[in-house]
Amino acid sequence: MLSRSARRALAAVAVVLLAAGCARGGGEPPRAAVPAPSSDPALVQTTTGTLRGQVTRGYRVFAGIPYAAAPIGPLRFQPPAPAPAWEGVRDATRPGPRCIQDPGGDPEFGRQTDEDCLTVNVWTPGGSVGARPVMVWIHGGGFINGSGGMFDARWLASRGDIVVVTLNYRLGTLGFLAHPDLGPAGAVGNYGLADQQAALRWVRDNIANFGGDPAKVTIAGESAGGMSVCDHLVAPDSAGLFRAAIIMSGPCQVQADLPTAERASLDYAAEIGCGDRQSAAQCLRDLPVDKLRKPIRYVHLGAETMSGPVTGTSVLPVDPVAGMADGRGAPVPVMIGTNRDEFTLFTGLRYLRLGERFSAEDYPSLLAEIFGPDADAVAAHYPVERYDSVPLAYSAAVTDGMFSCVADRIGDELAETAPVYAYEFNDRDAPAPEPLRTLPFRVGASHSLELRYLFDVGGAPPLSAPQQALSDAMIDYWSGFVSTGVPRAPGQPEWPDVDPDGARMSLQPDGSRVSTTFDDAHQCEFWASLEG
Repeated sequence: MLSRSARRALAAVAVVLLAAGCARGGGEPPRAAVPAPSSDPALVQTTTGTLRGQVTRGYRVFAGIPYAAAPIGPLRFQPPAPAPAWEGVRDATRPGPRCIQDPGGDPEFGRQTDEDCLTVNVWTPGGSVGARPVMVWIHGGGFINGSGGMFDARWLASRGDIVVVTLNYRLGTLGFLAHPDLGPAGAVGNYGLADQQAALRWVRDNIANFGGDPAKVTIAGESAGGMSVCDHLVAPDSAGLFRAAIIMSGPCQVQADLPTAERASLDYAAEIGCGDRQSAAQCLRDLPVDKLRKPIRYVHLGAETMSGPVTGTSVLPVDPVAGMADGRGAPVPVMIGTNRDEFTLFTGLRYLRLGERFSAEDYPSLLAEIFGPDADAVAAHYPVERYDSVPLAYSAAVTDGMFSCVADRIGDELAETAPVYAYEFNDRDAPAPEPLRTLPFRVGASHSLELRYLFDVGGAPPLSAPQQALSDAMIDYWSGFVSTGVPRAPGQPEWPDVDPDGARMSLQPDGSRVSTTFDDAHQCEFWASLEG
């Protein structure tokens, strides 16, 4: 069990993520309601109608496909409803609008948003149609920003020979407001998490006609997407919808419970003019959407945290941290990993956006924000002199205490019931967006920088030749795991599952290798001593 200060640390990281903006075996079998595939590779029939996508050399893409009804009007703050059918051929060449974003930290610079946003994008290999394994990608963004359309998955589809599905889900207040008058007891909040489950059911029912195998689905996500994967590992309605999972830079965090979220939701509703309990539900559903763009926040375990999944609900009865510690995680193969320098991104954003310069006098208060009563012990264990600067000392402490060692512990817990494969992304010269290259400290292998090795996401200099080789190796490892449940890659080192020696794959441009020094490098024995 995590100590109160460790739980506080996990909750507090949400504040920085907010500022960044940046299954079990068995279950019911796939439905057989979809008609036979079309002979035209640009046409695909789904349960709700025919789509026309794009066919290019090496891959096909079908974008902006509704997997649920528009969550507007009476369907706002409701579980996702079935998508309506359409007549004729629907254009599927462009992603649909993004879900409503936090206006304070939009990573896509204001691209179109809409409440009618529950769509998926499907990337398939070119050539003959066959039953390829499927990866369902859940985007990050702190549960307040982001979209599936950000992730061009052509490399995974063409080189990896897998089908990739990216999805949108409701974010912020629209995705996670837990006002008690919006539905039956225990059934409020977590609309965004229920959207993800609806997308997984859509994959089960439709992916065969895109050339995918509905019996070989892996869920994957980074940051908030990785946290979502943690939730699906313990969520009862996710059972049977996937056979493997990938958690990237999103170690399962202690999440707010329903009473905490309900209190904050009542306060939020009152602030925007819907404080009357008799009419609150209708008031919230009638409001112009612009009044709901600001994410709800609440104080949990002594720290302010963000909109996001809420435990103690019908969708998520148990906190994933507690569930995994108790052996209640789905017994499926898991890949889990972090980046060598996760927190430098968030330190850099504070430097750039808030003008914080992180003097030596600031160091104790910075640590106290995150680690509470353990701050003095952390300061002694992470002296500024060892890291040459306050930003790097601070980033190292938070990287180790809230990402690396948490993922290490979760991996060990999950390995009690199924194979677990751990990694660290270790390219400390990874291309970064231009603002991060102006900082007076090196960001290294920071949060989210591994994504451009798997997806074409743009926004940074191109990869060097050794980095491109690492990208190819990572695509091979990831697609190998999606295909077989084991991350195998031609010509690359064998990737062992987690063992008592702490073996994990260190992904590096000068050649990836198995390492057993992770626990020492990230001071995990020290962080374990703070638990209690």
